[in-house]
Amino acid sequence: MLHSSKLRSMARIKPQALLNQSKKKKGPARISATTIFLCNLVVLVIILSLVATYRHWSQRSKNQPVSGLSTFEDTADSFADSKKYDLPGYAILNTSKGYITVELYKDGSPMIVDKFLDLCQKGYFKGIPFHHVIKHYVIQAGHSQGLGAAEDWTTKGKLHSRLATSPKHEAFMIGTSKTIDSTGFELFITTAPIPDLNDKILVFGRAVKGEDVVQEIEEVDTDEHYRPKSPVGIVGVTLKREI
Repeated sequence: MLHSSKLRSMARIKPQALLNQSKKKKGPARISATTIFLCNLVVLVIILSLVATYRHWSQRSKNQPVSGLSTFEDTADSFADSKKYDLPGYAILNTSKGYITVELYKDGSPMIVDKFLDLCQKGYFKGIPFHHVIKHYVIQAGHSQGLGAAEDWTTKGKLHSRLATSPKHEAFMIGTSKTIDSTGFELFITTAPIPDLNDKILVFGRAVKGEDVVQEIEEVDTDEHYRPKSPVGIVGVTLKREI
C-alpha cells in the first residue's frame, strides 16, 4: 500500500518537472556582444560599397562627354594626317632645258605647298618663263617682270664665303616670295648656298633630281637686268606621291 502511494506521488512530480524543463528551453536566447559587433560591421561594409559604387558611376557619367570630344578630336587629327599623306610629295617641272624633280615640304610648309599644288592643278605654271637668272645665286620664274625678292639679293652682293649648316641654306632649294597674293606665285630655285635665305623667301621644297638642268638654265645669257636673252621657262608640271 505504501509502495503504490509513492508511485502515485512520483507520477505527479514527473510531469511537473518536464513542464519546468520545457519552459526553460523556450526562453529567449542571449546574443553576445561579438555577434552584434560583427553584424554592425557587415552592414557598414555594405553601405560603404554602395556609396563607392554610386560615386564611380556618377563620375563616369560626368566624364562621358569629355571622352567623346577627345575621340572626335583624335579622329579629326587622324583624318588630317591621312589627308596630308595623300597629297603629292613631289613635283616634276618640265622645263625647256629638261626635267627638275622637286621634293615638297608638306610638313614644314603646308600652306605654301597647298597653294603650289592648287596652282599646278589649275595649270598656272604651264608656259611660265624664267624671267630673271642671277648666275651663281638664283633663278626666278613667274609672271612678274620685276626682280622682287631677288632685287635686294643683288644689291648686297654674293655671299659665297659664308656657308651655313641649315639645309634651307643649301643650293637647289625651292621657294616663293614672302609677299604672296591671290593672283600670282613667284618660283625661286637657288643655285648656291644663301645664309640668310629664310629672310628672303619662303622655302617649301628642294630639287632632288635635275640639278644639272638648273645649272644649265643658270648659264643662259642675260642682259644687265638679269633677264634671259633667249626664252626659257616651264612647259608643265607633273605631280607624284612617290618617285
